[in-house]
Amino acid sequence: MNQLSSTTGYLRLRDVLRLFPVSKSTWWAGIKSGKFPSGHKLSARCVAWLERDILALIAQKAAA
Repeated sequence: MNQLSSTTGYLRLRDVLRLFPVSKSTWWAGIKSGKFPSGHKLSARCVAWLERDILALIAQKAAA
């Protein structure tokens, strides 16, 4: 089993874009269209994504 598959941390946008290198506008458009996972609003100005969701997205794109 991959040891990253059990991670449950949060990633901010800059970290997400390091792992899944697209532009910010492409990322937000992908969320709007349903291609990318939605973030979780942690506070009024803070959105983060579950690390496991981002790793699953990367695995899905690699398999395609």
